[in-house]
Amino acid sequence: MMSSLRSLLLIVVVLPCLALHDGDHSSTGDPKAASGVADPVEIAGIEYSVEPSWGHKGLELPIGNTHGGIVVDPAGRVYYNTDTERSIMVHEGDGTFVTALANRYPGIHDMILRVENGTPYIYAAHLHGKQAIKLRLDGTLVWALGVPMESGKYDDDPNAYNPTAIAVGPDGRVYVADGYGRQWIHIFGPDLAYQSSFGGRGSEPGQFQTCHGLVVDTRGETPMLIVCDRENRRLQRFTMDGKVVDVPVTGLRRPCAMSIFEGGPGKTDDRVAIAELEGRVTLLDGDMTVIGHLGNNPDRSQWASNPVPRDQWIEGVFTAPHGVCFDAKGNLYVMDWNSAGRMTKMNATAR
Repeated sequence: MMSSLRSLLLIVVVLPCLALHDGDHSSTGDPKAASGVADPVEIAGIEYSVEPSWGHKGLELPIGNTHGGIVVDPAGRVYYNTDTERSIMVHEGDGTFVTALANRYPGIHDMILRVENGTPYIYAAHLHGKQAIKLRLDGTLVWALGVPMESGKYDDDPNAYNPTAIAVGPDGRVYVADGYGRQWIHIFGPDLAYQSSFGGRGSEPGQFQTCHGLVVDTRGETPMLIVCDRENRRLQRFTMDGKVVDVPVTGLRRPCAMSIFEGGPGKTDDRVAIAELEGRVTLLDGDMTVIGHLGNNPDRSQWASNPVPRDQWIEGVFTAPHGVCFDAKGNLYVMDWNSAGRMTKMNATAR
């Protein structure tokens, strides 16, 4: 009798843990019952494994609300945003905290890193300041672009402008997305003079419902601008002049941001990562075809939820991915939108 009871208890304890490691299983079970670390996932010959507690060394927790972007500099240092005075957090690739920058600019929502004449700079969409800014890597300001009144889109209410993303074309033109505002993407010349706007609110190709993230894709003969059209649950591609090209991916779980890793000649080894607010990261190949998912959260109650407490996290299982970035080796950094602040590193190993 006692042996049978022990067997029954073993089944009750073990089965929930197994279910939580099944990336396609829908569950509302308590994630605290899991082992605490997700199993490695192999996608297209690359194994992704979570590095537990990345970023905690030398850092006082909690981090503060993470609601921004991620970039990696040529030296491998990682930069990401919080809504606190520690606006840009800087870590070594191994996770050791280095410093915090740009305390004058809390609430940066997106960043890119661009090397110009051998010097790296950060371009950022500063949501709280309703501006786009360019910073040196020590956090000092190079220039700021305020509300694009020249566009004629905000004559009735300049406060309607809420920039969420920024990109820079190969020719130096600057693109700023008003993703929490009126759904226009504004183009500025290399001299920062306003040029034009495209988009607007809607669901037709070329329109947006939260143009949340931007990336310039330079892999082809002609560069293109890719937009994370979050509430339309799709990606859209445009010419650098703002003409719609196509809608290469649909049916996503609220895409927020993208990162492109060029694996070698051609597109054979290329990967594209998409941070989806509803609890996963999707990977595409060089032809923009879905090849797999990372951190797929089986607990739908945690999807797109900001206050998920740390004692309910599973390392490598995401709650609300908002930012994503490859480093030069193909490792992946993921930011969850989380009130305590959450960053994850997924190490990539060829199999």
